[in-house]
Amino acid sequence: MHNPDIILGPVITEKSMAEKEKGVYTFKVAKNATKTQIKSEIENHFGVKVSNVNTLNTKAKDRRVGRYTGKTKTYKKAIVTLKEGSTIEL
Repeated sequence: MHNPDIILGPVITEKSMAEKEKGVYTFKVAKNATKTQIKSEIENHFGVKVSNVNTLNTKAKDRRVGRYTGKTKTYKKAIVTLKEGSTIEL
């Protein structure tokens, strides 16, 4: 897998912005990316030191528009903890 294909983008929510104060950042990543690949890509792309990477696969949620129902897309999320003194500008 090529490195640009690993990180798809940041997850911007109220919870992720509150965690940013503690040095914890959330990214949407490729489904087949491993923790070591995510760690090396974050360190190379942003020039920071990563101390921990947690990953999870989101579940599809039911959504409804009028009488039509469907499901949201699933994706893999990586929660990255940086070492002290490191920050990322999103």
